[in-house]
Amino acid sequence: MSIQKKKKHMAFTLYTIIQTAILCTNAIAVLHEERFLSKIGWGVDQGVGGFGDDPGVRAQILNLIRSVRTVMRVPLIIVNSACIILLLLFG
Repeated sequence: MSIQKKKKHMAFTLYTIIQTAILCTNAIAVLHEERFLSKIGWGVDQGVGGFGDDPGVRAQILNLIRSVRTVMRVPLIIVNSACIILLLLFG
């Protein structure tokens, strides 16, 4: 008799999609302008354009990062806490 090993496959479920979105949002939220973004040339003074100019891709990404950090701070704390509790309860 051969011993069959059970392989645990990670299912592609709605929960994993939500968890991936939360992890990506966390990654955006922890980017610090002085420590990380200014070293690669994306600091506070980098994305400033003139009045009436269309903002470039870099300026739009910087605005997205600032917006996520400002708006999602409290909801991320709540959602992360809920995910931790769910993982502790259900594995």
